[in-house]
Amino acid sequence: MPFPDLQTFVAELEKRGWLTRIKAEVDPLLEIAEITDRVTKAGGPALLFERVRGHAYPVLINTFGTKERMCLALGVNDFQELADEVQTLIKPEIPTTLLDKIKKLPQLARLGSLPPKVVKRGMCQEVVHRDRDADVTTLPAIKCWPQDGDVTGPNVYAHARPHAETRPPTEGRYITLGGIYTIDPETQDRNVGMYRVQVFEPRLCGMHWHMHHDGARHFRKYQRRKERMPVAVALGGPAIMPYAATCPLPPDLSELLFAGFLNRGAIELVPCVTQPAIHVPTTAEFVIEGYIDPDEEPLLEGPFGDHTGFYSMADLFPRLHVTAVTHRRNPLYPTTIVGKPPQEDFWLGKATERIFLPLLRVIIPDIIDYNLPRFGCFHNCAFVKIRKEYPLQARRVMSAIWGAGQMAFTKIIVVVDEHVDVQDEEQVWFQVCANIDPKRDIMLVDGPLDILDHASRGLGVGSKMGIDATRKIPGEGEIRDWPDEIEMSTEMRAQVTRRWHEYGIPIPG
Repeated sequence: MPFPDLQTFVAELEKRGWLTRIKAEVDPLLEIAEITDRVTKAGGPALLFERVRGHAYPVLINTFGTKERMCLALGVNDFQELADEVQTLIKPEIPTTLLDKIKKLPQLARLGSLPPKVVKRGMCQEVVHRDRDADVTTLPAIKCWPQDGDVTGPNVYAHARPHAETRPPTEGRYITLGGIYTIDPETQDRNVGMYRVQVFEPRLCGMHWHMHHDGARHFRKYQRRKERMPVAVALGGPAIMPYAATCPLPPDLSELLFAGFLNRGAIELVPCVTQPAIHVPTTAEFVIEGYIDPDEEPLLEGPFGDHTGFYSMADLFPRLHVTAVTHRRNPLYPTTIVGKPPQEDFWLGKATERIFLPLLRVIIPDIIDYNLPRFGCFHNCAFVKIRKEYPLQARRVMSAIWGAGQMAFTKIIVVVDEHVDVQDEEQVWFQVCANIDPKRDIMLVDGPLDILDHASRGLGVGSKMGIDATRKIPGEGEIRDWPDEIEMSTEMRAQVTRRWHEYGIPIPG
């Protein structure tokens, strides 16, 4: 079922025993992160810290930290259910009879109800602090890692170091689970992204977005037009919004439209109080409203412990001037920690992997399945299964992946045959070690990489590797006779399974 707001979702988590309340006072500087990191890596519950030192609002974290909780937020029992719905939308069956057409009416009606709906009022504006009364430091933003915000250490780009002396003092606190709402000044299209926001002063933040993000693309348009850019940061709202904000959607597909699809109905929005051009979810817990002046000098933002397991280097990013902070009565402050996997963002990414497989197969029909393994942090490695039908097909698939949206940033692609379970990483590496001749089967190309890849030769650019671990066939260079892989006969496997109780051996596992 859809959850219209975060607190309804929290109530359901608590009802199922999937949430723990912490009544002891905790420090938002590092302590919450250390507690949560241990709980997350153990597959533990969502956490609600009721007493946060120096703040009036409770902190909710690890909300989506298991597959079960992620599926609950999406309103499904398994990610495959949504993948099947996506498959139906992109390849609908054409009704041939009147009865078939009648059966299609509910689906068509649902599609018609997906665009967001703007209303006049929302609980996110039950309490309004605007202009000089706005103070973003009252929010219990957390510090995750010891060197977050430390510009005296090594995690600062050389070209940015001269700006360190003029940067406002900071505790290294970040807003990490906020949906960033912007609009295209030319088309008025809405965008929702999830970029980190560093807190500096009561009405000053740093907006960290990468050059390939849609929010940054909107910003460049405001720069060319020499206009102030309105921005809002919304925390909470419908339970599916954090996922929708992180989806790698095409630029012309609205996250709010996709959220309506996930929510089984339109997302209700309300105009911001001081930035009315921006619309935010009516049920958000907190909304930070503000603007970015494209003519203003950028601010040194960072460093920040990131999902790669390393600190993102401090660099220059736009200043976000806060014009209002609004919230519902008795709000929760949702946040997350970002660090070495697995964190809760792992399950956001796994949902995307499963749900977007049908869309990826539209672009690259050769793909049967794929896995973005945890150790690859989603953009460093992809395991891909194909049904091999012609020479060098694996290389064609690699090239197609490197041209497919955000999959373009994948640093290492491994392609295997259809009998290999790509969700079993041990199987994949067995095929790599057994089936490749490095000189023949490894392809190196140059191209764009994720901005967070610290190992690349340049910022956002470098080399990528494709590994063809498929069985080799004529036309793929110099190959010898290829032996069969060892497999027990189906008949003997079935016989042993039937007779297992006779052997007196405990069942493995």
